Amino acid sequence: MEMNYRNQYQRKAYQELDLVFLKLLPQAGLSVRKEQIKLSHQMLEALLEGKIALCDAGVGIGKTYAYLVACVLMRKYAGTMGNRWLCDKRPVVISTSSIALQEAIIQEYIPFLSEIFQEAGLISSPLKAVVRKGKEHFVCDSRLETRIEAIRGKVKNEAQKKALFSLKHIYDMDEVPNLSPFDRRLVSVPKFCPRECPGKTSCRYQVYLKQARDTDNFFQICNHNYLLADSYHREKGYKPLLADYRALIVDEAHKLPETARQMYGKSLCYEDILEICYFLEREYQGEAAKQLRGIFQNLFYVISENHMTEHGLATAFHMTEECSLVIEEGKNTLESLEKKLRGLVPGWIRNQLEEAMEILSIFSGNGKHDILHLEKEREKLPKLCATSRKIPDLLSEMLWSRGFPAILTSGTLKAGKGFSRTRQENGLEKESRVMEYVAESPFAYEKNCLLYLPQTLKRTRHGSQEEAAVLAEHIQRLICSTYGHTLVLFTSYSLMGNVYQILRDNLPFPMIEVWRNAQEEIMRFKTLENAVLFAAGSCWEGVDFPGDMVSSLIIVRLPFAVPDPLREAEREQYDSLEDYIHDSIVPDMQKRLRQGFGRALRTECDTCVVSILDRRAAAGGRYHEEVLCALPVCQMAETMEDVEDFIRRQKPEEYYM
Repeated sequence: MEMNYRNQYQRKAYQELDLVFLKLLPQAGLSVRKEQIKLSHQMLEALLEGKIALCDAGVGIGKTYAYLVACVLMRKYAGTMGNRWLCDKRPVVISTSSIALQEAIIQEYIPFLSEIFQEAGLISSPLKAVVRKGKEHFVCDSRLETRIEAIRGKVKNEAQKKALFSLKHIYDMDEVPNLSPFDRRLVSVPKFCPRECPGKTSCRYQVYLKQARDTDNFFQICNHNYLLADSYHREKGYKPLLADYRALIVDEAHKLPETARQMYGKSLCYEDILEICYFLEREYQGEAAKQLRGIFQNLFYVISENHMTEHGLATAFHMTEECSLVIEEGKNTLESLEKKLRGLVPGWIRNQLEEAMEILSIFSGNGKHDILHLEKEREKLPKLCATSRKIPDLLSEMLWSRGFPAILTSGTLKAGKGFSRTRQENGLEKESRVMEYVAESPFAYEKNCLLYLPQTLKRTRHGSQEEAAVLAEHIQRLICSTYGHTLVLFTSYSLMGNVYQILRDNLPFPMIEVWRNAQEEIMRFKTLENAVLFAAGSCWEGVDFPGDMVSSLIIVRLPFAVPDPLREAEREQYDSLEDYIHDSIVPDMQKRLRQGFGRALRTECDTCVVSILDRRAAAGGRYHEEVLCALPVCQMAETMEDVEDFIRRQKPEEYYM
């Protein structure tokens, strides 16, 4: 790439970057693309110049190698650039949304690059990294011993019991399947370790912390929750969770705003109260636990009853006379118990009582600074949630105002023609250091992908049985035209269930219906030759179906977000509904559409038909131009015959056997 270099060292940094991608990685058997090299150049520039880079990286780019290589060379040459953030040995933080990506980075990417850099003489010592997680992921040895003693001799699910006992040897609970959520909560490291705990300095969690704080760790890898929790600690003057870092990489960055809404919000559910009661009983405060359990069971029941509609639990909280009475009773009970239990129970238990009291106080107020809403829990009792109205401002204050260089990367940062929505959601609208870059996917979409936007769909009433029947007929023809090998993405579990019931006895291919977090069903789909997967929710992103596994991707509706209290609050910030739809609703739909579309081609050799069965996406439809703007250029089809012709041209004879 042609660049103006500040000095000879900067020139050398980019020369070594080219050496890695053009020679060393190919020699090691890794496929490298010019788009990946350009992306890494942009990332290195941002790190050396102290900027914040928004990098939209299409499928197949290889963005992880791009930013890891840039980070290594930044460490090597930053001292020559005069950037105060980079002239020491502080680590780089890599924040992701998924555990799977964290594990891949620390177990595969970093060891591989470390070996290559050392063999080429570019670095003198191995690259060291550590995964940082919150206390709730790790076992408290003292609490585990207490829990095992409590269930000894009692009837318990055998798989769950085995999982619990395995924690004697495994301290990271994410590595243990079949562990019950209740056991997990009871044996995890508490928010505040008791001062009198005999293992406070020698337990496995403390040993892990000592290893994590080793200054030789160049990379600290965490999830977005942990990153934001660390930022909150720093803002409040508490002890930081992460070591001071020189630069920040936010991978899967499209998830950061949603994580911030969760992190900077507060919530209270009946499970939280039961946990407090459990620890009160351990401290021989059974009467207090009994009182707390009774008061709050009634509180959550009353709130549920007052927010129940014919469609289920209403998500927007509204204060009624009954709700006001039970919330006030709950506050008084918590305040009374907190005073009564001083000196009788550990301070961290009283802290939990105070936190619950704080949330009830927010709900009894006017919600001026928070959006008050409800979420449905497994027990059918609601969770009380208070979400800050100023998430972008909080991100700006807690992250970007600190001045370190950062890279935010994902396959869906760009919406429509730009990054405006991403800037707005992440508190970057007023940040002068932002640079933007789009690395288009190297896949040959014009050759290997057909976009089918049918104009023959009958207009039906949303949510009706007629709608399900019309869609089922169209989906059946598409599935048969591609001989199975189909992923059908829904935005509604209800509609998915209705269409599935219509088609379940009318298709000659294996049919699998995926509900929430059904990883076993997804794995079963992958083992079958020509199955059909009906999915919604999380399957819009993060699942990989390479090869002929998915030769037909059917997007049933454009993925517009469902109205909720958070979106209603955001709408109030706009002068008109039209502005709100243009600046918020449509860009969010485009991002989600790109995520779903990304399930189509996963390798350079894949071929796929992508069908969008929404009249608004077809030529002449309300959002036709927005759909085309969001997706890569593909061949276009308007008839089923075009779909059948495309598949016959693309697939070999064995595909149909």
